[in-house]
Amino acid sequence: MKEPRYYSTNDPAESVDFETALLTGMASKYGLYMIARSDVPVLSAERIIAMKGMSYAAIAYEVLEPFLGREIPAAKLKSLLDDAYDAKKIPTIVQHITGKTYIMWLTRGPTYSFKDYAARFFGRMLNYFLGARGLLRTVIVATSGDTGGAVADALLGLDNIDNIVFYPKGSISEGQRRQMTTLGRNVHAFEVNGDFDICQALAKSILGDRSFAGELFGDPGRFTSANSISVGRLLPQAVYPFYAYSKIASEAPFIASIPSGNFGNMMGTVIARQMGLPVERIICGVNENREFPDFLCSGSYLVRPSVKSPSSAMIVSHPSNLARLIDFYGGHMFDERDASTGNVTKPGIIDRMPDMEAMRRDIISMGITNAGHFETMKAVYERYGIILDPHGAVGWAALEQYLGGKHDRSAVVYETADPGKFPEDVRQAIGVTPELPPGMKKQAALPERIYTVGADPELTPEGLKLSSAQVDEAKDEIRRIYGA
Repeated sequence: MKEPRYYSTNDPAESVDFETALLTGMASKYGLYMIARSDVPVLSAERIIAMKGMSYAAIAYEVLEPFLGREIPAAKLKSLLDDAYDAKKIPTIVQHITGKTYIMWLTRGPTYSFKDYAARFFGRMLNYFLGARGLLRTVIVATSGDTGGAVADALLGLDNIDNIVFYPKGSISEGQRRQMTTLGRNVHAFEVNGDFDICQALAKSILGDRSFAGELFGDPGRFTSANSISVGRLLPQAVYPFYAYSKIASEAPFIASIPSGNFGNMMGTVIARQMGLPVERIICGVNENREFPDFLCSGSYLVRPSVKSPSSAMIVSHPSNLARLIDFYGGHMFDERDASTGNVTKPGIIDRMPDMEAMRRDIISMGITNAGHFETMKAVYERYGIILDPHGAVGWAALEQYLGGKHDRSAVVYETADPGKFPEDVRQAIGVTPELPPGMKKQAALPERIYTVGADPELTPEGLKLSSAQVDEAKDEIRRIYGA
C-alpha cells in the first residue's frame, strides 16, 4: 500500500502526511483535509472476517495501521490504541434487539457519547506528535452537544495542549455543559450567543487567523482543531462499523443506520465501506434540519436557519463533513467568504456536482420530526424494554422507515449518547427518568468556569450568521486567558 496523502478540499495542490494534517487542523484556503477515494487503503475480506473475536483496540489497529504505519512505529501505535480503547474505560456493546437488527452502544466511555472514541484517539495522536516535535497547540472546538465534553475530557491535563471550546447558549443540556465547564485547568469553555452553526463559524474564524495566533503566542501555527474538521477525528470513526460487523451473527452485508449531525460518524462509515467493509447501505438519519435529504432528492443544496430538535447534537443545517462527502463523490463544495474578514457570507456553494447517482446508490437520508423522536423512544421502550436517547431514536426511526418495520435484513443502529444525558426528553417519551451516568453525578455538584461571547450574531435573509462583534469579543477573551 502506498502512503496516504491528505489534500485540502479547496486546494488539491496541497499534499501533506497525517502528522502535518493533524497539527495544522484546517487545510489551506479554508478547506478540510481529505484523502482521495482512490488512495483509501483496502482490506481483504479474509482480514475483515478475521476481526471477529478481536477487541476494539485490536480492530482499531487493523483499520488504522494502513493509514498511520509509515508515521508511527507499530509497537507505539498499538500502545496508543490500547490506551485509547481500554475496554475497562470505554466498553463497546453490540446488542441484538429483534430480527436481524442490532444496536451498537457507543455510549459507555468517560463522557457517555460516541465522541469519546474519536476524541481519545485524537488526543493521544496529537500529544505523541507534539511531544516528538517539542511543540504546544491550542485546540479549538465547536460543539453541538457531546463533542465538547468528549474532547475536553480527552485533552484534560495533557502537557502540550490547551483547549478552547465554543458551545451554543441554551441549545445543549446542563449535563453536557458541565462536562466542559467543570474541568478547569487547560480547558476553557465559551458560551456563545447563537446556534451551533455560529459556534462552528467562530471556531473556523479563529483557526484560520494565523496573524492572531502569531500576535498571541509568537507562533502562527498554534491553533488546531478537534472538530469533525480535523482528520484526526475523522479516521477513528471508520473503526466502529468494523467492530459492529465483527459482532453480528451474519457475514452478509449490513445496513448502517447513523444519527447524523455534522456527518463525522457517517463519513467514517463511508470510508470504512471504501476500505472493503460490506456495508449494503448507509442510512443518514437527520432531524428536522433536512438540508441533506432534500439535496439527495433534488440535487439542489440550500442552507436554511437551523431548527431546534430533541436530538440537540444534530441541530446542524450545514454539516462540515458534507464538503468531504461531496469531494469523495467527485464534486466540490465551499463556503463563500468575505475577503477581508474570512467570515462566511454564503455557505454550501457547489461549483462541481458530485456523482449523484453513486451517492444515492450508497446513501439514503431521511429526516425525523421532533414528534417522531418521542414516538420512537416510546415504541422501542414498550416493545423491547430498551431506553434510547433522542439521537439513537433518529437512527432507529430511519431504519424502520427504510425496512418498513420488518427487521429482516442485517442492520446496526448507532446509539450515540447515554439516555441519562437527556432525562427530560426520555421522561416525556416513556414516563421514566433514566439514571444519570456516575461521572455526570459528580460533575453536577462541581463549580463551573464559563467564558461568554454575548455579542449578537448578524441577522440575514438566510438566517443568523457570525458577526464581527462576536469574533472580536472571543479574541478579547482569549487574550485575557493568556494574559496578552
